[in-house]
Amino acid sequence: MIIKDAILQLNKELAELRKFLVLLNSEQQALLSDDTDGLLTLSNAKTQAAGQLMEMSNARRKTLLANSGDNMETWIARHAPGSLAIWNEIRKLAAQAQNLNSTNGELINSRMRHNQQALSALQSASKSAAGLYGPDGQANISSTGRHLGSG
Repeated sequence: MIIKDAILQLNKELAELRKFLVLLNSEQQALLSDDTDGLLTLSNAKTQAAGQLMEMSNARRKTLLANSGDNMETWIARHAPGSLAIWNEIRKLAAQAQNLNSTNGELINSRMRHNQQALSALQSASKSAAGLYGPDGQANISSTGRHLGSG
């Protein structure tokens, strides 16, 4: 019974991993197109999906490897060799997800640096222009030249 459950669990994990990759690709598209609203939605879905994948992975290891010194590949080769292709696909997609997530992180960091530079430029400009307006919102430009009508 454990072997049938293991095969079923591997198939479920593979399906969830495929969904996770779709989310990561969507996140990347949102990052590239500056879709901030889309990123907020995707962030919640991504966090939930990542948590679910972690739970599935932990449950699989706990169930299958608890009383064994094997790693997953060895366990599958011994007990469910027909599922080795599924396991290899899981590993391949997990590596793709890791790379895509890393790339998305770099895009996020790049956007954050750009935003920080823009904010710094605006803050610098606002300090330079601080004396241009008084507390009443009126222009407070002092002039060193003559006033009209004065001698």
